Amino acid sequence: MSHEQQREPESLSALIEDELAGQRADAAVLRSFPGFSRKEVKELFEAGRVRGAGRRLKKGDRVERGMELRVEAPSVPITPDASIPLEVLFESSDFVIANKPAGLPTAPLVRTDTRSLAAALLARYPEMLGVGFREREPGLVHRLDNETSGVVLAARNQHAFRRARELVESSLVEKRYLAVVAAGLPDTGELETLLGPDPGDPRRVRVYAEAPDDGYTKLSHTRYRVVERGGGFALVELSVERAFRHQIRAHLAHLGFPIVGDALYGGPARAELHARHALHGSYIAWAGDAARPGFRAEAGLPAELRALLGGGGDA
Repeated sequence: MSHEQQREPESLSALIEDELAGQRADAAVLRSFPGFSRKEVKELFEAGRVRGAGRRLKKGDRVERGMELRVEAPSVPITPDASIPLEVLFESSDFVIANKPAGLPTAPLVRTDTRSLAAALLARYPEMLGVGFREREPGLVHRLDNETSGVVLAARNQHAFRRARELVESSLVEKRYLAVVAAGLPDTGELETLLGPDPGDPRRVRVYAEAPDDGYTKLSHTRYRVVERGGGFALVELSVERAFRHQIRAHLAHLGFPIVGDALYGGPARAELHARHALHGSYIAWAGDAARPGFRAEAGLPAELRALLGGGGDA
């Protein structure tokens, strides 16, 4: 079996919106997932790798508004890219912690992406190739959303990766975030809710009062404290354990204080932020154990988030 055949398939998904409703499925794939040739799309349908509404689609089927189009495609190898700026906050023989800028994906989001934090890490640390769960996420222990900046932990070998994942799952890794929200948020608080996928919008998660029968909800706990107020906003430090996807974003929105710039969860737009939202991974640490030393790194508040607070200091 060739190396190409051994690669784990890449799962791609897209929500069919008005402009594609009623189109042929092959045309919808071409428009939803740039980078495929017509020949590749034809082969995907012939192999039964395109699904919608829970069934395999034929290339001539018509797609409907609200349908989730899913494609299982051969993974494209990640290419190291030394031209991507890389700010390393911590380095050891086992771990690297980098400060990811907003707008740079942690790992390639689609198969045609070439710029990502993973590509920059691989250029400086080629030993990360093959480390981790997937070839397209070399060494990455966790990820940040594209619009979020801050600390990202990566492992330089498979043993360190397995240990780091155990630590994350057992809540032994301390992670803190900074977010900017409207000024009325109380000084401190915590929230423990069930979070799960939003059936009305696959891009989002939502709070559930009771767990649905699908088994996809998780009990999620977020603590926060306001550290500064200014410019009509509050700078909030948040800590989470075993963070669920979009946990901080969904919890703050549930409290009525969505993150500034987070349009997906109803946050107000601000020109200072350009295309990002005001969430930043500020701190990550682990004390270490008898087998290996720990790690600690802190990333300062980005200038565009500081600008939202004006002079600050009126807390």
